[in-house]
Amino acid sequence: MSDVISEYQKWKQQGEDLRIQAKTAMEARFRDLLSEAVHIAEMYRADFGAALKPPAAVTAFRFKASAKPKAKKAAVKSKPVAAALVKPEPPAAKPNPKLAGLQKRLATARKKLDDAKTAGTATRVLEDKIYEIEDELRLAAQA
Repeated sequence: MSDVISEYQKWKQQGEDLRIQAKTAMEARFRDLLSEAVHIAEMYRADFGAALKPPAAVTAFRFKASAKPKAKKAAVKSKPVAAALVKPEPPAAKPNPKLAGLQKRLATARKKLDDAKTAGTATRVLEDKIYEIEDELRLAAQA
């Protein structure tokens, strides 16, 4: 009888070890994929001037691209063509206070929308408000 118990304990320990290994492997893969997604989003923003949006099912991805692109290391020499294609950004003009206010309102509304989605409450009103603020931003930017 003790042989069965010891076999069971060995099996249980092996399962626990495998569980821990799988957990660390999944966490590492998750971090790698997120790092790659951030890199792709930054390249997309640099090349096309717009932010990539995650799928609707993803509500917890909170990465926001920095205003200034990070300086690349000089040791990387495998992509000289890409460096030649990057246009230097023109000096930033004084930000329009109206645009800044609208962007703050938009950020707040988006945060409220994310909170409402995670809480499972109605989001229609917040989506409409975001649409209106984005419309105001487009109009203000054109003026």
